[in-house]
Amino acid sequence: MVGCASLPTTNTGSSQGNVIFIHPDGTSASHWGAARMLHYGPDGRMNWDKMSNLAVYLGHMKNQLTATSNAGAVTHATGVKVNADSFGLDAEGQPVVAASGQPKTIMQEAIAAGKATAIINSGIIPEPGTGAFLAKSASRGNFDEITKQIVESGADVILGGGEAWYLPKGTAGRYTTAQQAQRADKLNLIELAKSKGYTIVYTRDELLNLPSNTKKVLGIFAAEDTYNDASEEALKKRGLPLYVPTAPTVAEMLQATLKIVSQNRNGFFIVLEEEGSDNFCNYNNAVGCIEAIKRADDAIGVAMNFIEKNSNTLLVTAADSDAGGLEVVGATVQDFPLDKPIPEKTENGAPLDGREGTATLPFVSAPDKQGLRFPFAIVWSGFNDNSGAIVSKAHGLNANLLNGTVDNTAIYRLMYRTLFGKEVSTQ
Repeated sequence: MVGCASLPTTNTGSSQGNVIFIHPDGTSASHWGAARMLHYGPDGRMNWDKMSNLAVYLGHMKNQLTATSNAGAVTHATGVKVNADSFGLDAEGQPVVAASGQPKTIMQEAIAAGKATAIINSGIIPEPGTGAFLAKSASRGNFDEITKQIVESGADVILGGGEAWYLPKGTAGRYTTAQQAQRADKLNLIELAKSKGYTIVYTRDELLNLPSNTKKVLGIFAAEDTYNDASEEALKKRGLPLYVPTAPTVAEMLQATLKIVSQNRNGFFIVLEEEGSDNFCNYNNAVGCIEAIKRADDAIGVAMNFIEKNSNTLLVTAADSDAGGLEVVGATVQDFPLDKPIPEKTENGAPLDGREGTATLPFVSAPDKQGLRFPFAIVWSGFNDNSGAIVSKAHGLNANLLNGTVDNTAIYRLMYRTLFGKEVSTQ
């Protein structure tokens, strides 16, 4: 297939259609396993499990083995290897030339071809997993510049957090105080978006109640991220929830987006990222991490339901790295009594998490086929992103092309073939 070998060159009209790329950031097979056990039980299956095709994903960068969020996203968006610090520019500061031969990302090519496009993120809108599909910058930290490029990109739907990066300093917003506003260039990107025809929404209710004839929407659901990424102990001390209560989930964002983009006769391309699964895991917050994975899985379910009625659509998922090195430690109730805190660490010193953090009560799985529930804990290898055991999955149109072991550049090539009906060369 796709990745280590070239795609077949034969094309038919039926092989071209829509693409939904879901990036559950930081998730390895172990992350999915933890969410499966907690929510569905060891014999249950998540939506992710029910996707038809899979491949082992290899994600090294041009200059290092473990991916960064920004460089991994650039590779997904262009189909070429880049250095770990890239946000769409090469080592000489020039736009990365994609595998198609164009100095554009796949989403920029989709916009030029008249297709409907959308980015969805539970984090700030310049978050690389989606932002790198529409923007290029010398640094992933140039949030103001990246946000501006996104608003000016021509994408039909832009949903996420990060209101502080839309507003000039001294300007208060729905979630942002005048002191929190970040833009130094005096631009108000919300007003700019309105002038470009975007309907602005700020809450779940506003998004889900958009008029059916809405063509362009900018959703801003928090001053920064729509989640509060910190350890369980820090969130408890500050009295903060895992997610902003008024913000839509990524599944709800996708549901609303599909109603808009599916009106385009030229087809559509959606890139969705659940960023909480990366950030919570980087803080070793097990309950937040598993909640984020469940939210990503719910979005996969929305996409799969759409494909049932629209077979000309591909769903593909991939993470670029393994956040925190999560593993599940299963034990008997004798080892992990349900009414007693788990140990702080394993025998080799690795930190353990229960349902409320370090040295708290264990997680308890959903029932298995026999109705039995089991205690478990989460063990962490660190705070960083690792190479991990990443699995890419596909469902729907051209899903059969994803199999075996694939390179991270293969994700682009599968999406490109599906969107445009033609293959690009292996890099």
